[in-house]
Amino acid sequence: MSTNQVQIFDTTLRDGEQVPGCKLNTGQKLIIAEQLDLLGVDIIEAGFPVSSPGDFKSVEEISKLVKNATVCGLTRAHKNDIKVAAEALQYAKRPRIHTGIGTSESHIKFKFNTTPEKIIERAVDAVTYAKSFVEDIEFYAEDAGRTDNEYLARVCEAVIKAGATVLNIPDTTGYCLPEEYGAKMKYLRENVKGIENVILSCHCHNDLGLATANAIAGVQNGARQIECTINGIGERAGNTALEEVVMIMKQHPYLNLDTNINTQMLFGISKLVQESMGMIVQPNKAVVGDNAFAHSSGIHQDGVIKNRETYEIMDPADVGVTESSIVLTARSGRAALAYRAKNVGYELTKDQLDALYPEFLKYADQNKEVDDNGIHQLMEMSKVLL
Repeated sequence: MSTNQVQIFDTTLRDGEQVPGCKLNTGQKLIIAEQLDLLGVDIIEAGFPVSSPGDFKSVEEISKLVKNATVCGLTRAHKNDIKVAAEALQYAKRPRIHTGIGTSESHIKFKFNTTPEKIIERAVDAVTYAKSFVEDIEFYAEDAGRTDNEYLARVCEAVIKAGATVLNIPDTTGYCLPEEYGAKMKYLRENVKGIENVILSCHCHNDLGLATANAIAGVQNGARQIECTINGIGERAGNTALEEVVMIMKQHPYLNLDTNINTQMLFGISKLVQESMGMIVQPNKAVVGDNAFAHSSGIHQDGVIKNRETYEIMDPADVGVTESSIVLTARSGRAALAYRAKNVGYELTKDQLDALYPEFLKYADQNKEVDDNGIHQLMEMSKVLL
């Protein structure tokens, strides 16, 4: 793998599906998994096999289906979890077991009621056992965001020696600031023996709205895998949004970071996940929201009509959106009205536009938006004929 290549680890079917009300059946998961494979994600986390017979079956069937991506199954640091995951992944062309344990003081003291040394022992045992089934082992240090860096480095070094190939450094509670999370990655790169032989991974939650920023800070400081979901769905406030981190790297070439993602599929797969899970994203969602390329302010509309790049940093076509949307509201100006009127067959002169515009404002004040039918009604009411 190129040192500039960032692997995209999609956990829509695992962390994303944990959202209340977003449960998918196996058939729905297979449809999404096939699209994720075509999208170009490097790893698909297909589920948590030991959690239920249905999840086991889904991971098994996805393993049979996926042609290109690594298929990953999540486990706790329990031998039975790992054994069941290995069974579910037996048909995968590129299987990965994702195992781990909490490493923060809070998890060690309250969740496990144990000692830091015992946690390291359990981590090593889990990785060693998983390694007996598959070669590719990802270790997660749950709540790494709130874990002391020196202790986290000790855990990482121990699991690398045990055979881990990927180290997942989760900001499980979404607490870190970007500079803190980036500094944590930098510390591990500089203080963990053998770190050059593994991939550091970012798994960030969005409790404070910083998941995307933290993931980017992570890759700027040496991580080469981002764990994310379509539309940013996930536990509580969600995970890093795949479409956001991919487009950030694409739109900022000076970062010198690449992915294998076919970005023109982003809008389509966003809609597929929304429809499958019944969880519609907010209209102002970055990249894939319905308003991401919509303009209703007269000043913005005039600029976009003259040159799209005046107010758009991305070409809508790059993410699979047909075109920018000029939305007529009471904030729209003459240029937008003329543009939309032309789209439905009215080539207005300056005098005709001047006559129509006051009527348009009255109509728009009474309606949230003026659609194509509204334009036709305005033309009839104002007797502006060509």
